[in-house]
Formats: sequence, C-alpha cells, structure tokens
Amino acid sequence: MDDQHLPADQETGIAEELNSYIQYQKASMGQRFLNFIIDNLFMRYALSYLTGSIVGFFLGYVFPEYASRIIYDRISIDFLLILYIVGILNYVLYYTFCEKVFKGYTLGKLITGTRAIRDTGEELKFKDAILRSLYALFHSKRSALLEIVPGMIAGQKRW
Repeated sequence: MDDQHLPADQETGIAEELNSYIQYQKASMGQRFLNFIIDNLFMRYALSYLTGSIVGFFLGYVFPEYASRIIYDRISIDFLLILYIVGILNYVLYYTFCEKVFKGYTLGKLITGTRAIRDTGEELKFKDAILRSLYALFHSKRSALLEIVPGMIAGQKRW
C-alpha cells in the first residue's frame, strides 16, 4: 500500500484549524511591570547613548557652532527639545521595530516570556506595531508609573 498524503491546501486548513484552538494567556501585572522596567532601562542607557551619539555627531559635523553652544549651555530650550525628540523617536522606533521584526518580542518581553500578538493570535503587522507604540507613548507613558505601582499594591488590573 502506498502512503497517501493530504493535498497541501488540506494540510494548511488543518494547521489553521489547530491554531484556532490555541489559547493565549494575558501577561500578568508583574510581567508587564518588569517588561516596562527592562525596556525602559535598555532604551534609556543603551539606545539613548547610541542615538545621542549619532545626533551629536551629525550636529557637530553639519552645525558645529550650534552644537558647541548646546553642549556648553545644557539648560537651553534647544538642548531640551533635542532630548525630547530623540526620546520620543527612540520609544516609537524601539517598540515598533522590535515588535514587528522580532515577532512581538522586545528585550523585556523576551526575558519575561511574554509576547505581543493580535487578538486573533497572529503576529503583529507593521501597522499594529506602530499604532501600539504611538498609543502607549501618548496615552499611558505619562502616567504609567502612577498606574502600575498603585495597581500592583492594590492588586487591581488597570492595564
């Protein structure tokens, strides 16, 4: 007797049907908090150092007088504005890039064993990743610690 194989379209259908039965568990508050801390430490020290060096080199090369004025007068509005813009870009690029390219993982999520996925269980599309980043930046970033710490103490799920 010959072994009979299912046609490719039926194999795919079976795999899709099995995937529909997979249940995903939401990340706990502790995991989310740890993701937040790890990712923000990475962004603050490693990524900010890298992008700050690139911006500093660019400004020093293209606008040397402006760069020296910013370096020696660190309280200027220009310096603070550049820091703010670099911080926002780091945040959006880090989360968007990691969650799309690394299939839902950031450094924090990788360490805690969590992953960002769509409601259907599929991996994030680029649009999903950038919208998540922008939403988190403008909605919960400003009050994240004000919500996380009391929520953990009170045992409430605010996320």
